[in-house]
Amino acid sequence: MKEHISREDALALLKKYNKDPFHIQHAYTVEAVMKWYAEQLGYGEDAEYWGLVGLLHDIDFELYPAEHCLKAPELLRAGGVGEDMIHAVCSHGYGITVECGKTIDVEPVHEMEKVLFAADELTGLIWAAALMRPSKSTKDMELKSLKKKYKSKGFAAGCSREVIERGAEQLGWSLDDLLTKTLAAMAATEDTIQAEITEVAS
Repeated sequence: MKEHISREDALALLKKYNKDPFHIQHAYTVEAVMKWYAEQLGYGEDAEYWGLVGLLHDIDFELYPAEHCLKAPELLRAGGVGEDMIHAVCSHGYGITVECGKTIDVEPVHEMEKVLFAADELTGLIWAAALMRPSKSTKDMELKSLKKKYKSKGFAAGCSREVIERGAEQLGWSLDDLLTKTLAAMAATEDTIQAEITEVAS
């Protein structure tokens, strides 16, 4: 079991640099999806750790979008986050050139880091697809419906298909497998995420 900061401290750190409800919701979503994946892939004892990496993965994105994954180490170290978690957070930008012109060279090594890389963008696309449904929910979404949205280049254009597909490849999974698992993760954790968001808003 890896040592890590408490969830309470991680939340305080997240909210120190992120105020936009959309960014907070995304952090909660990726946290929940990462914990689900930890349980499913046999890392149950590290589920909290996987979740915290998900919670903090975009810590620098709201205030420093041009330096995304470059500013994060400084913010995380100041918050007492260990180097292993900092590596995991930064690895989700691997191979991506950010606005300042630098390409992130922190490679996902652990399966957890590869899951974060693959699932991060995809959670945004799945949530956008859910909002188009009458139910506004992932719970009644089928794979074929998600695939139709995925293949529409104009839909959720900010969610990089190239990154999602590279993520599936790094994991050794088919795209269908990644879509199926991540949709199941979001459906299973939707109520938890909504409860977190409601609590923040109240």
